[in-house]
Amino acid sequence: MAEDKEKENKQSDEHEVTKLENDEKDHHIFLISIIGEIEGHETLSSQSKATKYESLLPKLASIEDDKEIDGIIVILNTMGGDVEAGLAIAEMIASLSKPSVSLVLGGSHSIGVPIAASTNYSFIVPSGTMVIHPVRMTGTVIGAPQTYKCFYDVQNRIIAFVCSHSKIKKERLNELMMETGVLTKDVGSILCGEEAVREGIIDEVGGISQAIAKLHEMIEENKRT
Repeated sequence: MAEDKEKENKQSDEHEVTKLENDEKDHHIFLISIIGEIEGHETLSSQSKATKYESLLPKLASIEDDKEIDGIIVILNTMGGDVEAGLAIAEMIASLSKPSVSLVLGGSHSIGVPIAASTNYSFIVPSGTMVIHPVRMTGTVIGAPQTYKCFYDVQNRIIAFVCSHSKIKKERLNELMMETGVLTKDVGSILCGEEAVREGIIDEVGGISQAIAKLHEMIEENKRT
């Protein structure tokens, strides 16, 4: 049992962080993948693809402290997940002193939105999507007024973070969250690649080549200054 757990953790580590080798520009870049569901304080089933924040945060701290690493690229294809864990990852990435670029592949939904916006520059592929909706909560609640206040406070934290790390205005983001005519059985909005850029959440439509080229450019600028 212990060996299986160790093997699972090792595989998870390998999937989350990858060093990009053979770089002719002599830049040391680390790729971080945010995939599946973002796991919080409760462990997901072994059948679920998950990003474990308790293993990702120490890696980000290690990257920040490593003088040999010049920048990071964050690849996202996530359905969202635990709000507190997602915000912790987003805040950690945003506080890095090294240049960072994100790339949304497939989707970056729910709490994946602030993570995508947390880097210095962001890309989304043309077919990529972002689902923006109000905060959902599970667990024991005391009563309606307390519950609504908790929802409101958490939602405001997410809105404040996204708006401070992108070009979208608070009022517009709130409108997208509360849209009732887009999702059939839910409240919120779906933004495809071009739409996410027009709304100001993502900087540019592009793929991996554009994302890596931009990161090299930012690293060179960082070294000059």
